[in-house]
Amino acid sequence: MIRTRLTVGLMLTTALAGPALAQDAQPYQLDEIVIYHGALEPQSSDKTAQAVTVLSRKELERSGQTRLANLIAQSPGVGILSRGPMGAQTGFTIRGVSQNYVKVMVDGIDVSDPSATQVLPDLGRFNTFNYDRVEIMRGSQSAVYGGQAVAGVINLDTPRPTEDGVSQSVKLELGSYHTANAAYNFGWKKGDDELAIQLSKIYTAGFSAADKKNGNTEKDGYRADRVSLRAQKRISDNLLIGFNGFAQNDRGEFDNAFTSPPSDDGEYTIHKERGGRLFAKFATGPLDHELGLTYYTTSRWYPVYDYGYEGKRRKLDWEASTDLGPGRLTFGADRTLETYTGTYVSGHVLTADTGIFGEYAFSPMDGVNVTASARHDDHSDFGGNTTGRLGVTWQADAATLYRASIGNGFRAPSGYELYDGYVGNPDLKPEKSLSYDLGVERDFGAHKLTATLFHIEVDDLIDYDGTYYQTSGTAKRQGLELGLKGPITSKINYSLGYTYLDWKNPDGLSSGSTWNSAFGRHTLTAGIDAQVTDKITLAADMRVVTDRQSQPDYGLLNAQMTYDLGNQKEAYLRIENLTDTDYQLWPGYGTSGRAAYVGLRARF
Repeated sequence: MIRTRLTVGLMLTTALAGPALAQDAQPYQLDEIVIYHGALEPQSSDKTAQAVTVLSRKELERSGQTRLANLIAQSPGVGILSRGPMGAQTGFTIRGVSQNYVKVMVDGIDVSDPSATQVLPDLGRFNTFNYDRVEIMRGSQSAVYGGQAVAGVINLDTPRPTEDGVSQSVKLELGSYHTANAAYNFGWKKGDDELAIQLSKIYTAGFSAADKKNGNTEKDGYRADRVSLRAQKRISDNLLIGFNGFAQNDRGEFDNAFTSPPSDDGEYTIHKERGGRLFAKFATGPLDHELGLTYYTTSRWYPVYDYGYEGKRRKLDWEASTDLGPGRLTFGADRTLETYTGTYVSGHVLTADTGIFGEYAFSPMDGVNVTASARHDDHSDFGGNTTGRLGVTWQADAATLYRASIGNGFRAPSGYELYDGYVGNPDLKPEKSLSYDLGVERDFGAHKLTATLFHIEVDDLIDYDGTYYQTSGTAKRQGLELGLKGPITSKINYSLGYTYLDWKNPDGLSSGSTWNSAFGRHTLTAGIDAQVTDKITLAADMRVVTDRQSQPDYGLLNAQMTYDLGNQKEAYLRIENLTDTDYQLWPGYGTSGRAAYVGLRARF
């Protein structure tokens, strides 16, 4: 019944659009938006069938957020599950599906932790100062990215020079909880040759991860040092080689999760993370090739209790593209090795996956674009999985674009779920999924309305009850995403978003299952920015989440003032949680009260 109501709602939204209006320059889309990571080759947004949110450097700065989790929480379908301040374990959901079903990539490097209980990223340590662009793809991406990309993929791009010559930039911020955040970027570019270096450091004394309402007073601090590098060189007309990588050392404090509710604890984590990718781009006859070699390692050590884990990932990938008939054919293969070890792990656990893939993008008629993707993975422990995705876009007229996509995916059991000496189960099989989207974009002059219906279902869920086991039944998520943005006047812009999420879980899931995460049935977001003088810009954003699974409703309001100092320099004041709302994102864990930050951004 809910699916019928949502379909009717989408049809009404399209019908209300009425006759097409002349399209004016849009404040959020001055240039054509290119989706770099939604397919095997970059596509313009009007040819991308998947629901994608792209956040540029200017949009990152407009938000003013330091924590990446807080930034993406304003995007359609995204929920945040934080367990305290910056550095604390922070999960998230996309369309009600948790982070262990989402891949996070930094400059093409998968940063999901192979040594975690489930292979997943922890957004608690991600600082927005380190990135210039964010792509959030919703829906199954396994046909392009392989296992784990069931609910979506988040791609993060570090700063790169865009013009020939030398460029530099600095970001500095001080504020509540004794927070200091700084980043320096250096770039050099000459034609295709380029070099980019970033150094960053953050420190915060934090607040109690365990909610202070329960008598917890110990502050849980965090500090991190990070360096990232990208270099590439045009060797000849036919060969480009390059390298990108990063290294981060951080220390984060946390509280005792084994009491109910969570309570103060002197425990902390020492974390080290390294990633690098060598690549070469070349051509042979009609084929354009890219060959890559990736290395990633992460380690977590808990000194108070004297235990730790380490995970490594190595990947060799090859991709080739050529024009074929009316379209573009891309195909290739990759080989991934993952290992993890730890204090309570016997030896090194090794899993291997070999994938072959292909994609064909073509336009069968004017205004219609089709992208068909397929992939086969062969896993060392449980054999083969074949995934596919079909996406279609139709530009019905100058102001109306329709999108539709369908795809299946899978999540392989982690090494911990399979082989932990106490709770592992070597008989586990992959979880399998099916998802589809149906969407429309409609321009009303300079205003853009988007609406997307979505549905995802996952079978063979892996759950935990003393040991890991395979469940029966199907978990389902479906709903509607709406967005509207544009100018109110020549100096005031707005954005509105709404997500409706309906869910159904199979009977018997454990209370700790990630499928029981506390996301909301209704999420409303709003943002506004106004240039009040030639020098001063005011901005505010709001998020309201209601009908959560196991938590009360809440609403947040943030505000920022920016002052243009001239010569590409600006100062800002940001106030988070302006109304000092008391709320939780994870049961028993605290969140920031009203907090103020001042900062400086400069480019030279």
